[in-house]
Amino acid sequence: MVVKRTAEIDSQRHDRRTGAIAHSSFTPVRKPTEVGAADIYQHSVLPLILKFFSHQQALADYEKMRLDAEQIFDSALNPEVVEVTSLKTWSLIPPLPLGPVITPGPHSPRSPFPCDPKLNEKIVLWVGDISLLNVDAIVNSTNESMLERNSVSDRIYSQAGQGLLEEIKNEIKECKTGDVQVTSGHNLPARYIIHTVGPKYNIKYQTAAENSLHSCYRNVLQKACELGVNTIAIPAINSVKRNYPPDQGAHIALRTVRRFLDKYSSCLDKVVLTVENSDAGIYELLLPLYFPRTEQEEFHAARQLPNCVGGLDGEPLLPDRQIRIIDNPHHLHADEESLSTQLEGLGVGEHAFSQMQGDLDQQRLLGDLPTYNTEYTSESMMREMQNNISYDRLLRRARTEDLSEISGIGCLYQSGVDRFGRPVIVFVGKWFKFNEINLEKALLYLIYLLDPLVKGDYVITYFHTMTGNNNYPSFNWLKEVYNILPYKYKKNLKAFYIVHPTFWTKMMTWWFTTFMAPAIKQKVFSLPGVEYLYTSMTPDQLEIPAFITEYDMTINGIRYVSASESG
Repeated sequence: MVVKRTAEIDSQRHDRRTGAIAHSSFTPVRKPTEVGAADIYQHSVLPLILKFFSHQQALADYEKMRLDAEQIFDSALNPEVVEVTSLKTWSLIPPLPLGPVITPGPHSPRSPFPCDPKLNEKIVLWVGDISLLNVDAIVNSTNESMLERNSVSDRIYSQAGQGLLEEIKNEIKECKTGDVQVTSGHNLPARYIIHTVGPKYNIKYQTAAENSLHSCYRNVLQKACELGVNTIAIPAINSVKRNYPPDQGAHIALRTVRRFLDKYSSCLDKVVLTVENSDAGIYELLLPLYFPRTEQEEFHAARQLPNCVGGLDGEPLLPDRQIRIIDNPHHLHADEESLSTQLEGLGVGEHAFSQMQGDLDQQRLLGDLPTYNTEYTSESMMREMQNNISYDRLLRRARTEDLSEISGIGCLYQSGVDRFGRPVIVFVGKWFKFNEINLEKALLYLIYLLDPLVKGDYVITYFHTMTGNNNYPSFNWLKEVYNILPYKYKKNLKAFYIVHPTFWTKMMTWWFTTFMAPAIKQKVFSLPGVEYLYTSMTPDQLEIPAFITEYDMTINGIRYVSASESG
């Protein structure tokens, strides 16, 4: 055995010397420097490299975060002052497209706020921190104790410092609703702070709230003139916290500022309307009504302004409580003239019930003063009473009867609201089969849908798209419907848009509004395309059938309003 083992060892030595492989099962050992380098790189070196770069990125991110935090901290301690000269005036902001250019006619409604480029240069609409504005005076809306906590007041007190609180505590202490108090600006860029107290809003005392809010703006502007300041920043004095509707507050603010500048334009160089993001959209929509920049905006404003735009100073008015006196009254007999002169101041004979005649709705809407004539008085009163009784009867039926066969047609519905928050009523002409549906139930459904909506302002959009002869209602039926609807339907209708008009609609509109419904003639507008509606309402508030959109794209293309404006 020893000899055999020795022979095997000698044989293996010989094979190693000659380089021959004696055993077929021999597996060579891999050299680490040649075969294992990839494995070492993959499992050892690469993770280290990735970790290194990840660490470097983390350091870079940390450094960036640190610098950003320092910048925010520095800006909080040293806020950047905003110069009023760096803000764009209202005259430099291009108007929104208002649809097809319409030339006002001799009988077109006129806006009480005409376009005035000089006034537009004084107005600035700005969304930002009022405490950072470098103006002569800023306005702070607060409560009676002058310690109200709100976003605007908090920023003002924070930037002004402890000195403002001490001045209020030691020298002012309180401020009544509608009044103003003046303090120093202390650490603010502004020299003065004009404090005022806005009203609480309650629908039962709406008139009182409107008068108080008007007094706030009016007194602020008057105090600014007394102080001899040239620039002033005014936030929204009305507050949602006090339940005041933002849009109604904006109307009062803008018309008061406009009336003041009309009279005392030399008193102020700049009025910065400083608003929060939540109010910016409201002011962007309402500013063109009171400060139109073009003739088209002025013409558009005449149709969109509220029925009552206040008095000479923008103060709210109550027409029903005013004593109306006719200028230069004419009478048939001298003794009647003498008696009229004595009773003029009492308004005897001027009451609506003593002089009603003809189309009462037309007189109300157009502001006509009817000639005193007893022959028609009782007849007119009786006609109005009969119409009211008929409408009340129809309203009761509309609330109780099954109108699903009309509502299921889908030709009449509320789509949404326009840019002023007014409900938009859509009427699809193609789906209205005049000769096939029950017209009485159609009227009931109209009353059922509109009665709760017409208590305030509203608009109607009629789509004449792809209609035929069987969709056209008769003039007699239209007149019957128009006459039976109460005064509020005509008064609160702000616009009646006819989209995709034809020769038939233009003739029908002219005839109907000229001879049957002149009271709404100035409220009817024909639009050649759907996109023209977007100046009055956003696309997401307009729900229309697909065939209308497809037809509109076929005849007009897409983005035609923007294209025409840019061209």
